[in-house]
Amino acid sequence: MKDRIIVALDTDSPDKALSTVAALAGEVGLFKVGMELFPRGGPRLVEKIREAGSRIFLDLKFHDIPNTVAGAVKSAVALGVSFTTVHAAGGKAMLAAAAEAAAGSGTTILAVTVLTSLDDADLSNIGYALRTGDAVTRLASLAVEAGIGGIVCSAKEVATLRARLGGKVTLVTPGVRLPEDSVGDQKRVVTPYDAIRAGADYLVVGRPITKAADPVAAARKFAAEMKRARLNP
Repeated sequence: MKDRIIVALDTDSPDKALSTVAALAGEVGLFKVGMELFPRGGPRLVEKIREAGSRIFLDLKFHDIPNTVAGAVKSAVALGVSFTTVHAAGGKAMLAAAAEAAAGSGTTILAVTVLTSLDDADLSNIGYALRTGDAVTRLASLAVEAGIGGIVCSAKEVATLRARLGGKVTLVTPGVRLPEDSVGDQKRVVTPYDAIRAGADYLVVGRPITKAADPVAAARKFAAEMKRARLNP
């Protein structure tokens, strides 16, 4: 199950990111380069991680007019990343443009539904009439209808989406913690065991691995919990 772990390189230091990659190579499946790291490291950092033999999840959450997002996706595809993200709230035309831009490339587009730092009260504050779970379901369904191949959602919504969308859609879940881990700024958090049992394909894990006293041991513990869930469906 280690190949299903995506480690978030949540740092603004390319050197620290590359050190993390070197330490965890072979222990996890992918590394996530996001909005904190990419402005510092840029495309060259992505290339270095790939040259080290690792797969990459480029998490920049594109959200703009369809033509602009299509161009951004093409740029991400050119970097050879395995996954890249767009916001599902960008609308069906934007989602379709993103899907078309990545078609046949080997890069899977993931549509971000509702961030795991948000809950019902937060959605109400920004004008959503729907509750969190309903908003996730609507946005995910819209994305899949537009041709998007994967969804980013809390594992709390995974079982519902798996039943609704079937087995062909890739479900990626952030906000995953071991029972003893601090939840930090996350509000919709689950354990790796529960995430896999619910039907998640990939788990995104940052601080519980990268900030652990022994990151390799932490990664292995996550993998063991995921394997235990797979063996006990």
